[in-house]
Amino acid sequence: MSVPITLACERYDRTEALRDGRVRPAGVDLTYLPQQVEETFFRMARFQEFDAAEMSLSSYVVGLTRGAPFIALPVFPSRLFRHSGIYVSADSGITDPSDLRGKQVGVAEYQLTANVWIRGMLADEHDVPVESVTYRTGGLHQAGRVEKLKVDLPPDVRVTPIGPQQTLSDMLASGEIDALYTPRTPASFTRGDSGVRRLFEPSGTAEEEYFRRTGIFPIMHVVVLRRDVYERNRWLARSLYDAFVAAKLQCEQGMDETAAARYMLPWLHDEVARTRAVLGDDYWSYGLDRNVEVLRTFLRYSHDQGLAARKLEPEELFAPETLETTLV
Repeated sequence: MSVPITLACERYDRTEALRDGRVRPAGVDLTYLPQQVEETFFRMARFQEFDAAEMSLSSYVVGLTRGAPFIALPVFPSRLFRHSGIYVSADSGITDPSDLRGKQVGVAEYQLTANVWIRGMLADEHDVPVESVTYRTGGLHQAGRVEKLKVDLPPDVRVTPIGPQQTLSDMLASGEIDALYTPRTPASFTRGDSGVRRLFEPSGTAEEEYFRRTGIFPIMHVVVLRRDVYERNRWLARSLYDAFVAAKLQCEQGMDETAAARYMLPWLHDEVARTRAVLGDDYWSYGLDRNVEVLRTFLRYSHDQGLAARKLEPEELFAPETLETTLV
């Protein structure tokens, strides 16, 4: 008899075979709930509504050091470089990353994974210490957003909420904040407001150069199991991990096929070849072994920025059943 598991996860090409049933986890009756990531993160972090869910890497790390009831699989449904997530106001006078020091910077939540990566990258690469700016928190496009998780920050990190009717996108356009760190593109940039631009432009070039220097392709999200679900059937961790790997493999096969376009991108085959030339063939790897240094860097950032209560090691994040393979 299969174990019923409800998984909340965004729809991705790399998980589509799980959603549509082409890949079935062994021993599992899987219900895949496709949801926008913000909804999934909030409901899982606050109410533990699902058996398994995609989760912000940052939220998971913060929670793990404070006793949250989750255990992760080394599955990374979202990875993105984040130089493209730094926007500045024309009135700010910011032309170089070092100009961010002393400025007012909007962040939807201080603890968002993208913002942890951005702050860490700016500190490591551009001499912008975390405590050198003032952070303003609130909704990007809708007023009233608050941190999903309570954060207890060092006194030298200054974080204050924006007004109850304000949004970060509009404040950036009006010059009320100098810059914005965000995983989502602000509407003020999309609609072409003359006062809003990306700090790194072209951002793709900056991100490629960053990878060549560091070897880091940032991880944004992991997949977690509720710990009570895991403890009842510990084999679930390996079964789900193997299924995610199989679904990703199905996505990768034929991604650059030219006989018939799978996606509405006419030069996708060229982009796939260029990406592999820069990042390597297995650039979106699952498992711990090929991601140790990326995770170690993030864990350092999380602790240094006052989020994680202690500095974790990468292997502490994951169910041990997913870290070893049977030898034959």
